[in-house]
Amino acid sequence: MNPLFKNKYGKKLRGVNLGGWLVIEKWMTPSLFEGLHAKDETSFCVERGAQAEPILKQHWDSFITEDDFAWLARIGINAVRIPVGHWLFGAQYPYHRAYGDTRHPFVVGGVDVLDRAFTWAEKHGLLVVLDLHAAPGCQNGFDNGGIQDVCEWHTQNEYLIHTLDVLEWLAERYCAHPALHAIETLNEPHWDIPTDYLKNFNLAAYQRIRTQCADDIAVVFHDGFRSFREYSGFLTEPDFTNVVLDIHRYQCFGQADIALDLYGHIEKSVTDWRHEADALIQDRGRWVYVGEWSLGLDLHTLPLDDINGFDTQVALRAHAAAQLLSFEKYLGWFFWSYKTETAPSWNFRTCVEKGWLPGDFRL
Repeated sequence: MNPLFKNKYGKKLRGVNLGGWLVIEKWMTPSLFEGLHAKDETSFCVERGAQAEPILKQHWDSFITEDDFAWLARIGINAVRIPVGHWLFGAQYPYHRAYGDTRHPFVVGGVDVLDRAFTWAEKHGLLVVLDLHAAPGCQNGFDNGGIQDVCEWHTQNEYLIHTLDVLEWLAERYCAHPALHAIETLNEPHWDIPTDYLKNFNLAAYQRIRTQCADDIAVVFHDGFRSFREYSGFLTEPDFTNVVLDIHRYQCFGQADIALDLYGHIEKSVTDWRHEADALIQDRGRWVYVGEWSLGLDLHTLPLDDINGFDTQVALRAHAAAQLLSFEKYLGWFFWSYKTETAPSWNFRTCVEKGWLPGDFRL
């Protein structure tokens, strides 16, 4: 057995998200959505109808391949975070009005692709974090939650129950696989969902996962875009084992971040985020992942040339190094994302090949 798969408990992860693969996002793969009104996977499947199946299956077979797993392993990446949708196991999911007249619009077969990904991960020595990225009713109103501009996951009990069922099915199917490292209960639940609701859900999710998986498989939960202090003492030892808090850190969405100059971005990374890391580690130990981060900046507000200009190259290298200095304090991090059709500063492979990110993560 690959030594990476032994004693996985508490292992340091340097990883990459495989976003845009089993949960599609329009900004990442605009070619899939060309000529459509659709803006997320749900509306893509509804609008495409019967055509959705051959298109998505071709995408699944080509967007990420075994060669990508091999390349990641060669440069020292030791883990992948794989987003999946609640529809992964077929037509057991509850109906939502966004499906229109189609009771079960999603394409079947993603679980076979995920099985293949686990085979590749084991072959090339990569650990897998399974991430439930889209829940029934959508947990955040974002395209990555499956239904953009809808956030109703927390409003119906059948949505909650199905989410828990999917997590247990994932745990049952993959718990014995040597490459499985963790299962994340739900990606980016919205900040308006009450913290108590999220706590009750994550407690139930922990219990469901633990019915199938031993303590060497981590259970990961997202902070829901709120202070980690709201989770102080939640799902911690000795009553709970191997639980990791997931935080996502970007500097390109909020107006305050967009308004920063380059030096402000770097200062935020090496000062604000370093102090945050120290406080988080004091509260939860090292049991924290930065589950998503990127080199994405609003270049329109920065005095930079085109993406290939020298000043832009220097800026992106500095931005990358500043973030890594802080994120290395944690138990792990995952760049978003491995591959995009556009947006090179979000494309991990492009960032490495252009020298914005290190070329060897084994150092």
